[in-house]
This record gives sequence, structure tokens and C-alpha cells, in this order.
Amino acid sequence: MSRDQLLGTFEQMVLLAILHIGKDAYGPLILERMQERAGRSVSRGSLYVTLDRLERKGMLQSTIGEPEPDRGGRPKRYVTVTEKGVGALREARDSLTSLWAGLDGVLGK
Repeated sequence: MSRDQLLGTFEQMVLLAILHIGKDAYGPLILERMQERAGRSVSRGSLYVTLDRLERKGMLQSTIGEPEPDRGGRPKRYVTVTEKGVGALREARDSLTSLWAGLDGVLGK
């Protein structure tokens, strides 16, 4: 896998949160899911920078919804994980699983 396809921990968390949400994933909901599942507070700015980077890498795709009156006429930006993103997550999981193997004695369960 090329360097631009390597996923950092935060990128993995963002992609996984999007997969948990499904087709209705957008910024505030992704933040909420990350806080619920990972117990981690995330700034909006860091999320949106990461979403843009992942889209440039081809790991996710975004679509713009209809303007919403309750959002001052602004539309939501929905994101979905691409096949390339799923593949990168699989590779990251497999690499880490391999590295973790055999370390229960040192790290505990």
C-alpha cells in the first residue's frame, strides 16, 4: 500500500464511525458517534480536515443534501466510505492484529 493510503489512528476512527452510521453520516453525527463509541471528544475542525483528506485519498465520497431551513438554508454534506477506504481499514486491522499477536503475556488481556 502506498504512503498516501496508510491510515492513521484518527482516520481509522473516522472511517469506522461513518461505517457504523451508514448512509446518513454527516459531520455532527460522526462526532457524536466517535464520542459514544470511542469515548473521545473530537473538535469539529479536526474532523472536517480529516474528512477532506480522506476524500482526497479516495477513502470516502461526499454528496451534498438539500438545503435545510433549520440549518439556515445550508445543506448537509453526507459521506460514505469507498471500497478503497474499506480495503485500507482491512489492511490496517490485519497489520495491527499481526503485531498484537503473542503479546498478551506482556500487555495483559
